[in-house]
Amino acid sequence: MKPYLLCPTCGSDDIMKNGTTRRGKQNYKCRDCGRQFVENPQWKPKDKDTCALIDRLLLERIPLAGIARVLQLSESWLQQYVNGEYSKVPQHAEVVAKATTRLGVQLDELWSFVDKKGNKQWVWLAMDRASREIIGCHVGDRFAQSAQALWQSLPRQYRQYARIYTDHWDAYASVLPSKRHFAVDKDSGLTSHIERLNNTLRQRISRLVRRSLSFSKKLENHIGAIWNFIHHYNQKIRENLQREQMADFSLSFT
Repeated sequence: MKPYLLCPTCGSDDIMKNGTTRRGKQNYKCRDCGRQFVENPQWKPKDKDTCALIDRLLLERIPLAGIARVLQLSESWLQQYVNGEYSKVPQHAEVVAKATTRLGVQLDELWSFVDKKGNKQWVWLAMDRASREIIGCHVGDRFAQSAQALWQSLPRQYRQYARIYTDHWDAYASVLPSKRHFAVDKDSGLTSHIERLNNTLRQRISRLVRRSLSFSKKLENHIGAIWNFIHHYNQKIRENLQREQMADFSLSFT
């Protein structure tokens, strides 16, 4: 007896057999929408709650294989999901507007690799000295062209007005405006916030851990994972700022 099947996409019962899968299971095709599917699939469509949980776990230092094991997901499905999510991540920072008179920026670069340790990818970062927001990022080599790309990733108000603090890496001096650029030693404390950020990134993004099997195989996903964390990090800063402003507003009426 032919099983009574409904298309999981459109709900149509106009279903036809359409060969078999590579595992030998009967494959079906919906004549109305063209969806192909199998009866009683091992990996069922994921609900919104599961996808939301995956999104949160991607912000922690958990490799994809670990997420797949804990949530009982297919690693291939999870990889496809992550590829899609990272491809949609905007690669520019959203920052709170500020007065231009006292802007300060700290810049630094973080070593990482893609696919093999010989394929070095330096993560160039810019942080607002006061708010701690990440205001710019570029992934590339460690030379002047990448320093220029980082500089161009900053919002215009920072490029026009901010005082810029870096270490003594030569690439910075060839790109940054000399009158506002200050190359300093670590002991000065003037780049301490962004140095701490580098540690935070290694703690939260498994792809950036120095000795780890959880490295990126594709540069696109490497960059997507970094920007995904940046947006989450900045959002938390904005939320904290809003809470502080609300608390100050409440105190003004007491």
